[in-house]
Amino acid sequence: MRSIINVRFGGIIFLMLMFAGVSCCQAANSDLLNQYAPVFQFTAGECCYPVDVEFFIENSALYDYTDEGSIIITNSPSFDDLATSNITSDWYLDNKMGTILDNGIIAHYQAQVASKGYTIYGNVSQEADIKILHYWMFYVFNKGTLNIHEGDWEVVQVVLENNEPIEVMYSQHLGGQRATWEQVEREGDHIVVYVAQGTHANYLRSFSGKFGISNDVVGSNGRRLENNEYSMVELTNQKWLDFSGYWGYYGGLEDELRGKAGPFGPIYRADGEMWSAPLVWGAALTPADDTIFLVEWLLTNFLWIFLLLTILTVVILVIRIYQRYINYGLGPRKISLLYIDGLNKKSIGNILCIIGIIIAIGALMSQWYVVSADINAPGQVTGGFVDLISIDGMNGVEVNLLDPEMGITPISVFILPFSLLIVVSLVFLLLGTLGVTTSRKLGKKFIGKGIRLLIPIIIILIVFMFIGSVVNFSELTPTDAPEISNIFSAMAGSPWGGESSYSFISGDTTASATVRWGLGHGGMLLLISGIFLLIAGLFEMSARTTFFKEKTIDDVLAPLEKKDQATQKQKEKKDDGPVEPPSDDI
Repeated sequence: MRSIINVRFGGIIFLMLMFAGVSCCQAANSDLLNQYAPVFQFTAGECCYPVDVEFFIENSALYDYTDEGSIIITNSPSFDDLATSNITSDWYLDNKMGTILDNGIIAHYQAQVASKGYTIYGNVSQEADIKILHYWMFYVFNKGTLNIHEGDWEVVQVVLENNEPIEVMYSQHLGGQRATWEQVEREGDHIVVYVAQGTHANYLRSFSGKFGISNDVVGSNGRRLENNEYSMVELTNQKWLDFSGYWGYYGGLEDELRGKAGPFGPIYRADGEMWSAPLVWGAALTPADDTIFLVEWLLTNFLWIFLLLTILTVVILVIRIYQRYINYGLGPRKISLLYIDGLNKKSIGNILCIIGIIIAIGALMSQWYVVSADINAPGQVTGGFVDLISIDGMNGVEVNLLDPEMGITPISVFILPFSLLIVVSLVFLLLGTLGVTTSRKLGKKFIGKGIRLLIPIIIILIVFMFIGSVVNFSELTPTDAPEISNIFSAMAGSPWGGESSYSFISGDTTASATVRWGLGHGGMLLLISGIFLLIAGLFEMSARTTFFKEKTIDDVLAPLEKKDQATQKQKEKKDDGPVEPPSDDI
């Protein structure tokens, strides 16, 4: 009997020690998660923040996607329903508050965000002496330019070696970025995560996100979610964690390829690597590069830098023009562009330059280059040609996706104020013509400006000549790669403009498209403007005319010498004033 009691007592002691060990381990993990808990910086335009997944589940229905269509499993799914999902099936949660075509889900969330608060899900995994701290965020909606879908799972990871932080990993769309601990911004041990507006991709800097087709909007002008402002929930024993389906509406493989399907949960993201092999997943991410950070900063602050440099250049020009005015004069007409007096070479050159400037200003208001398509597909909502690629002086470069359901969707925008560059360049041209004495010097300025106006058009034409040989279309669209490759080959053969047609598969049907490309009105005007300035420069240089005679040093000193002589005479006259008669006093 005593031996039985001893065995039972020993078993109880063992279970107590094991429980204490597990509790101690869990407490240690909890302490680590809180120690390195991220600070999230959002933009001013953000509409969704990390939330408890129960909020999404309680407002969703559970479906199974089949070849015959979606079959509802339950209108009010429980955690047990989600835990019984099968990885081989296409189960998905569909939010009943709206769709990807409206604002219903976002509006419903925003109405309750104050009461729901903010939630981050934490988990700790270990490989040898390496610990990985996972911080998972769930958003009810992903509203990007390239991908719009219900639900959104994102993650950031902190890697510890011997309990010392060495690396971080941030998810971004289908990939992400990794950085050393020294490269990441921190508040103490709390890493700072810059969250892209709408897409919730995670970035290391507030000025990042401009590289790649996603063109994410990132900044530091919105809500800052400190580590003590959200609930940290550990992912252990969460029944919904085993849900292997889509967290959001799923309409088949085509939706998934177009970025319209909900994401998989933490265990199943990236084929499970993010959860079960985080170091393998992280090793494949793009490493942070300080040079890229500098380029991103320059792109983000380009306008301010350009304005500052413009102001400094104008100040320097004004000082030089004033010095020229003092030393040599600016001539009777000040602006050498205005020396027009008959049908001679110098007058014709100036007239052509003025016309070229007017044409250049007109070029800023229209498209420089455009690629448009007329697609005949089932369910197509747009008729006629629509712009897929547009380059102009006001909006920079825009790339659009033609979606049969959602119409034209911008997927990439490279906003560079070409118009501002050209306007400032023309202003500098006018300032540069102040006080130019010879037509030869003026002609060189015209030719230089004409070449600068031609450069944007030349670059655009070169890009479309070689884009077909640079981009591997078989990796982007393997089904339609031959047809798309043929179109770009046609563009390369005639970058000035042309038209081509091809067929492609849209769902279960065959659709057709006619693609048209070429220089827009603005591009033609810019080209003509540059040619006008080149011709104007040649006329001026061949005129060999002197507009006015510069002041020489003698011309500058002569008035001063005359003034000095007059002053000296007045002084002498004053010194040689009338002599008083001698006095009779002895």
